[in-house]
Amino acid sequence: MNGHASPSTSANTAFSFISKGWREVRDSADADLQLMRARANSFKNLASSFDREFENFINSASNPFFVPSLRSPSSSLEIDFVKKLQPKISEFRRVYSAPEISKKVLKKWTPTARLGIDLSAIRNALVSEVEGGYRGGIREFDRFRQGRRRVSFTEFWREDKEEERGQFLEWEPIRSLKRRLRELEKKSEFTEFFEGFKNSEFVDKVKSSLKAIRKEPHESQEVLPLDVPELLACLVRQSEPFLDQLGVRRDICDRIIESLCCRRKNQLLLPPLLDGESSFLENENVNDELDKRIASVLRSTGHCCDGGFWTDVSKQSPSDGKRHVAIVTTASLPWMTGTAVNPLFRAAYLAKSEKQKVTLLVPWLCKSDQELVYPNNLTFSSPVEQENYIYKWLEERLGFRANFKISFYPGKFSKSRRSIIPAGDTSQFIPSKDVDIAVLEEPEHLNWYHHGKRWTDKFNYVVGVVHTNYLEYIKREKNGALQAFFVKHINNWVTRAYCHKVLRLSAATQDLPKSVICNVHGVNPIFLKIGEKVAAERELGQQAFSKGAYFLGKMVWAKGYRELIDLLAKHRNDLDGFKLDVFGNGEDAHEVQRTAKRLDLNLNFLKGRDHADDSLHGYKVFINPSVSDVLCTATAEALAMGKFVICADHPSNEFFRSFPNCLTYKTSDDFVLKVKEALENEPQPLTPEQRYNLSWEAATNRFIQYSELDRVLNDAKDDKKLEKSITKAVSMPNLSEMADGGLAFAHYCFTGNEFLRLCTGAIPGTRDYDKQHCKDLHLLPPQVENPIYGW
Repeated sequence: MNGHASPSTSANTAFSFISKGWREVRDSADADLQLMRARANSFKNLASSFDREFENFINSASNPFFVPSLRSPSSSLEIDFVKKLQPKISEFRRVYSAPEISKKVLKKWTPTARLGIDLSAIRNALVSEVEGGYRGGIREFDRFRQGRRRVSFTEFWREDKEEERGQFLEWEPIRSLKRRLRELEKKSEFTEFFEGFKNSEFVDKVKSSLKAIRKEPHESQEVLPLDVPELLACLVRQSEPFLDQLGVRRDICDRIIESLCCRRKNQLLLPPLLDGESSFLENENVNDELDKRIASVLRSTGHCCDGGFWTDVSKQSPSDGKRHVAIVTTASLPWMTGTAVNPLFRAAYLAKSEKQKVTLLVPWLCKSDQELVYPNNLTFSSPVEQENYIYKWLEERLGFRANFKISFYPGKFSKSRRSIIPAGDTSQFIPSKDVDIAVLEEPEHLNWYHHGKRWTDKFNYVVGVVHTNYLEYIKREKNGALQAFFVKHINNWVTRAYCHKVLRLSAATQDLPKSVICNVHGVNPIFLKIGEKVAAERELGQQAFSKGAYFLGKMVWAKGYRELIDLLAKHRNDLDGFKLDVFGNGEDAHEVQRTAKRLDLNLNFLKGRDHADDSLHGYKVFINPSVSDVLCTATAEALAMGKFVICADHPSNEFFRSFPNCLTYKTSDDFVLKVKEALENEPQPLTPEQRYNLSWEAATNRFIQYSELDRVLNDAKDDKKLEKSITKAVSMPNLSEMADGGLAFAHYCFTGNEFLRLCTGAIPGTRDYDKQHCKDLHLLPPQVENPIYGW
């Protein structure tokens, strides 16, 4: 029916072919025997004739017969003997090689077979026999003649021939049979027979019987396909980004997955890697079990998928063999903010090892925006001028020349958001030769209105570092709850679509996909030197701190000024005589000062200054009641200088709790107790380990470790991670990656529409950079750089 013979038909055909071949072999052997008998008879007659001629030759020989005359080469006897012997041998050859004999025999043999017999043995026998007679003289020939029983040539030939016939009959049929069997194996009928026999029911029954006799050590080596609960669990897990956008929390999804997988927990076993070893690990969570289960199914099917639906598999590779790290941030000096200072130190210490090349990409503001952002009316006429300022500021604090490159991208200052928004595609300002690894400082901020190529498509590896708790700031604004809801989901959207790994400085930030919590910031080395100087003065018995408490920070309500005023107003009587100096500038400076004056608080407002300023060294207590910070840089700097720090018991201060000089409070009453404790006691000097934990060397090592850059930079993997990655089969199609690519494409389409951008609060005209940016940065106009037909 399907073009293949049934097993029974194939078997009959094969056996018929074998029987036919055997009959042909048998008939051929019979014909050969008959020809041999006929040939033997002809040899017998020929030998009789030769015997008579030989006898006549002996009788006609002269008497006496001397030996010397026989041995002489000129002897007439030898010549006559050869003359008489040669015609007989020629006739013997002619008869034996007759065409009627060889033709019949050759038809029965293969084309390569040859019929004939080597007559040299017979001729040598005859010559040796005759020469032996010559050597023996006349007495030897007389002995032959006078003997009762004369050994004739006929008898000699008959004995030799029978021996040869016995060997021939024993070998030639077997050789012919083997040759025909080899031909039989090449026939298609024989192959069909074995295939049919292999797939026959008889073979299956034999196999089942053998399995019943000998039990396998494992019940089954086959991997069962995914059942419905497992498929549903996989679908729920891959749909977590979409469900998160709908408000379904991650822990709820985990519980759903766990309930679905528990039904098949006993069947989530992979084929054992070694005898007696199970690949199911009891201590691993449900997600790992499900990953291994899916990997085992894919491995059993041999499925392999290159890339995803949205992914771009073509990535840049370093041309000079050295990795490149591009650090992109949202602020730049002289704006003294965390996103301007910390990425600058990160670039310097990453470049210090000289294992990789580093580029720091900072925003360039036009002069009108510089006047709004930079302190002390400081402005720059060109990027080169600002670049020199940054290098000089950094070298004064590091003590060494940092070997990294600074580049600029167009940016605009948003008064409403009090931050810098990128204009145009930020990724295009990184040279193609440096496209390898990207570190996005504040990835959500950089990608709110990003209209350009996807970071994960352009770069081999993208790390995001979350600095700011935007949700906490937005909640303080009008309609803050509604705005925070949308911003939360947008942050999830852009970080998931544009980053491979996200680092959160503390748990105070929003819980983002692909994120891990780790403090990857250090303090300026100058603060550690100040702390060492204070410790040395105290060892000499000198007074290190001559002043009381202070607070330093940008003067906006969200930076802790609201909490500070509330605490001091509530406990005015408990803290009678307590005076606090406040250093800072900002948009809310007048309102903050007016509120403090109205409440009659003992606050002394001073102009903002660098925390390393000499005027701040004598303060003993730093107070920071802020709960909106992710990780306050000023708190780390105060601890490095050996001061007391009083801060709230908040996730943003989790890293500082291990330091004995950090005093945390939970209630307002506890705040009063901590203030009094700090004013009455002296801080403890830092240990070498504590100083190292605050340094940028330690922060850089933590950054490389938690972002997995050590694996990316060195192209090396830990054995356990490698084994786990193989087990999880990274070649499997990942619905999560497809969802991320879909989100990135939707975001690209959304940010390409100017009306939608304005509705979400974007600065007008920031989809592309303007003419002033083209002039300052020597750029081509956007219409030339990105023509409409290139979309």
